[in-house]
Amino acid sequence: MASFLMNPSFSSTPAATTIFSLKTKQRPYSLSFNPSPHHTPKTPSFATIICSLQRRPRPEYVPNHISDPLYVRVFDTTLRDGEQSPGATMTVEQKLKIAHQLANLGVDIIEAGFPVSSNKDRQAVQLIAEEVGNTVDEDGHVPVICALARCSKNDIDAAWEAVKHARKPRIHTFIGTSNIHMAYKLNMTKGEVLEKATSMVRYARALGCNDVEFSPEDAGRADKEFLYQILGEVIKAGATTLNIADTVGYTVPREFGKLIADIKSNTPGIDNVIISTHCQNDLGQATANTIEGACAGARQIEVTINGIGERAGNAALEEVVMTLKCRGEDVLEGLYTGINTQRIVMASKMVEEYTGLYVQPHKAIVGDNAIARQTGVRQDVMINCKGRYQIIDPKDIGLTRDHEAGVALGKLSGRSALKERLHQLGYMIKGEELDDVFMRFKAVCEHKKREGDAYCMLRKVKA
Repeated sequence: MASFLMNPSFSSTPAATTIFSLKTKQRPYSLSFNPSPHHTPKTPSFATIICSLQRRPRPEYVPNHISDPLYVRVFDTTLRDGEQSPGATMTVEQKLKIAHQLANLGVDIIEAGFPVSSNKDRQAVQLIAEEVGNTVDEDGHVPVICALARCSKNDIDAAWEAVKHARKPRIHTFIGTSNIHMAYKLNMTKGEVLEKATSMVRYARALGCNDVEFSPEDAGRADKEFLYQILGEVIKAGATTLNIADTVGYTVPREFGKLIADIKSNTPGIDNVIISTHCQNDLGQATANTIEGACAGARQIEVTINGIGERAGNAALEEVVMTLKCRGEDVLEGLYTGINTQRIVMASKMVEEYTGLYVQPHKAIVGDNAIARQTGVRQDVMINCKGRYQIIDPKDIGLTRDHEAGVALGKLSGRSALKERLHQLGYMIKGEELDDVFMRFKAVCEHKKREGDAYCMLRKVKA
């Protein structure tokens, strides 16, 4: 079991809001590349967790190159893959508002939709490209606006027409590459798939789009030698980003990390493009697979707000970003993103409201229970020393709450937590009176599933 200990030797670190140490064991395998000359990892006796509000400068955008090898681009597909969740259809106006929020959040690329799929989607993508794709924030950042297209001229034409008015337009085209997709979905041979992919990437570039992303669909189950071949050929055709899609969420972290490392080692021309990851969550591995992919050399991660998406969803933006923020410096080679994490909760709530897909209470980072504690012993510790059981300052994700320690009253709560909450509500109770109220409070808790606001429960106790 992980042991959290306060570490005074790091207490003077600038801009750190929550700093502690976690004993860790050596990983049983290693997929990470050689230690970067651009990053010198900390080597204390304990790995240091630092969740800080400090943000590093975002490198200037060049489609096929990132000047800082530690920077990881965030590609958000909430408006495209996220909307494929059953019941998650959004209006054009809602999509535009979410796109503005994603830009405020600091995502590098917004995949605004699949224009050929419907007139409404084409309208939404075009509006986002014209409005959000030309809005410069206070840091000079303008997001790339991307549209999805199958490997067909009709799709690619529709995508280009929708995004071409953005400052930084991108076309994202894809085709199945696993044997099962080629045989039963496409009814094409490997040679035909190879020709179709390269010709359509070349066609997209010929339209005037200098930022073309190619995805080998179902890459997690594709033959590796064929994967290296098709990726090498689309690079020659002009692709600037190669997105390695685990379309059905089939891989596990060690396997996916090795896939990215193997692609990096065996694909001709790979140094001239950005490697991306797209991980579905069918086995619950999407966030872990995405992190492994980044450690193995991917420098773009495809994610959605709240992890929404087809079937079991995608890697959640908030989980991947906060993992890199909290652990990137000490165990993840210094990897970082340009996300303003203080806007995470606002984006999460907006997506939740507009899609109708409610976030489960125990969802990491943005769930209602993520930073709340009901056990009496831990509540007592949190009231006196938050660092013992909390690795993320709520303010770091833009969350404000009545109680700084994240105490949720319930049947497992102790006297200290109840006393603290009573004081907040204006009741200065102690001694035998507190003992009496505590006993009645416990009795009420036995019949209530959820606290809601503690005021309601305490009114019942008082009565």
